[in-house]
Amino acid sequence: MKKLISLLLAAVMVLSLAGCRGTDTAETTAAGAATEAADSGESAGGEETAAAAEGTGNYKIGIITGTASQGDEEITQANTMKEKYGDMIVTATYPDNFTTETETLISNAVAMASDPDVKVIVWCQAVPGTAAAIDRVRETRPDMVFIVGTPGEDPGVINPKADIVLQVDEPGCGIVIPPQAAAQGAKTMIHYSFPRHMSYALIVERHENLKKYCAENGIELVDVTAPDPTGDSGTTGAQQFILEDVPRQIEKYGKDTVFFTTNCGMQEPLIRSVFENGAIYTLQCCPSPFHAFPAALNIDMSGHEADVDYMLEQLQAKVDEYGMNGRVSTWAIPCNMLFIEAGVEYAIKYLEGETDGVLDDTVLRETIQECAGDVEMTVNNYVDESGNAKDNHYLVMADFVTFD
Repeated sequence: MKKLISLLLAAVMVLSLAGCRGTDTAETTAAGAATEAADSGESAGGEETAAAAEGTGNYKIGIITGTASQGDEEITQANTMKEKYGDMIVTATYPDNFTTETETLISNAVAMASDPDVKVIVWCQAVPGTAAAIDRVRETRPDMVFIVGTPGEDPGVINPKADIVLQVDEPGCGIVIPPQAAAQGAKTMIHYSFPRHMSYALIVERHENLKKYCAENGIELVDVTAPDPTGDSGTTGAQQFILEDVPRQIEKYGKDTVFFTTNCGMQEPLIRSVFENGAIYTLQCCPSPFHAFPAALNIDMSGHEADVDYMLEQLQAKVDEYGMNGRVSTWAIPCNMLFIEAGVEYAIKYLEGETDGVLDDTVLRETIQECAGDVEMTVNNYVDESGNAKDNHYLVMADFVTFD
């Protein structure tokens, strides 16, 4: 009897939404449901979405990424998932200057969600504006599930909106980078960032840990303010600054200087300049053997776009060529590509009825490790300043690969 009642109620809801979509009443009701879920501290997908996922197979999964100019890993992985699953995957990008084109960012998400077959949207990187886009989508699609990777908004903003948040353990990186850099011979660390990034809670926490653990490992931390790539000078101006500043810092502090930047767009010129000047490079902001290395070092990736073993071999060859042995490291897992792959694979399991609701902690952790393959991942829940663990926010870590 309960099942019959549930089916009847579901039919009534579908008919009412079909008849009222785009009207004030429908929008107000949907927005109210999303707001109520957010106010209660729960993700807005909720039990209603879990009940709807019966494994029919008649669904699509959306993937939203930046363009290649922001970092080609995410869009490469989105295309890889589309090649694997065909028309079941639909893709879109957000504008490069997302801070001033928020409405375009939002409208792109709304357009994707306008297809009723799209049941889950995987978003990486979840740049500022993602939370607002989720709100807008749920005005008409309160059932939509959002899995977001590498958020650019603070946990207090994105966690109540997204169903699942995946992120590198940035505070943890602040703990492990200094001893790794010290083992590589670093005496000084140059930390490039800008005010927008230094307002993000986890980046600030990573920076605080860098200060503490650099001091413990005998490394002087030097903060350098770089141009914001979303500012007037754009990505080109920010990259030119890095190319000009790295040699200045090496002249001042010597070659035993490790360089770190909080921005993806700055990685390529930073890596190139570090290699050319014989300094130290420990880890990217978004750890990955693919992140900026190929373009910076002129590595031909044709036919090997997602081949980690090939990339590690090529990096070792470049380290040997430049005499940088022992002074370069990264992770053996491309984190943002991992978030997209794991997000899609988990979404399929959810839509096929293989999870216990929208957020199944056990299945999600298993999926992350399955997609990481032989690279063992450490996965922890984010803990806020009050000591409260957030069940839907996951922080991942992997070991360093040092090119000796």
